[in-house]
Amino acid sequence: MGAAPPPEHHHRDVQGGAARAAVFGVSDGLVSNVALILGVAGASPGPGVVRLAGLAGLIAGAVSMAAGEYISMTAQRELLARELRLEAIELRRHPDHERRELAQIYRSRGVEPETAERLATEMMRDPDLALETHAREELGIDPSKLGSPAAAAVSSFLAFAAGALVPLLPWLFGRGGAALALSIVLGAAAALVVGAALARFTGRPVARSALRQLAWAAVPAALTYLIGAAVGVGV
Repeated sequence: MGAAPPPEHHHRDVQGGAARAAVFGVSDGLVSNVALILGVAGASPGPGVVRLAGLAGLIAGAVSMAAGEYISMTAQRELLARELRLEAIELRRHPDHERRELAQIYRSRGVEPETAERLATEMMRDPDLALETHAREELGIDPSKLGSPAAAAVSSFLAFAAGALVPLLPWLFGRGGAALALSIVLGAAAALVVGAALARFTGRPVARSALRQLAWAAVPAALTYLIGAAVGVGV
């Protein structure tokens, strides 16, 4: 009997992924709004004030995240599109130079010179393939994965809003100490879940990642609550 084949090894997507971005968005919304809500609740105002603050934090934060993501990705797409246009011009004007440049890239990666020349020549036969290959090898750009600013903005908005809604829920249906306690419990539980989800992408121990996320949520929440309690609504 022959030796058993080695087990397949699958690498994580460490450069992107909607799921990873969504987890970070939920984390941002959770941490910021739980701190805001507890800070306002610490001043002992009416429940309507806490609800208003939580809703304002949710909407403002989600819109800010969406706008920032849209502007950032739009600028990135414009920059990458410019680089692709310049590369396309160079391929039309100086095809021999670009072929030699591509062959040099292959040689620098350990490909035999003759093979590198043959590969570069084959890649340059098709203009579209030549541009895609130069974009990947020379510029580090995948032309098919420039991303959608609108989709990124919507995703950021929804992810942040989902995280920010968790500590706000008790104040939509309750008030006083019960709402405050439930907000803390829900916020802590959500922080643990987010931390465990982040461990999936980082490969870190789940317990450690979950507790770290809990600490990142608990510390600002405790500080803002103490500040709110110290300042109060009368100031």
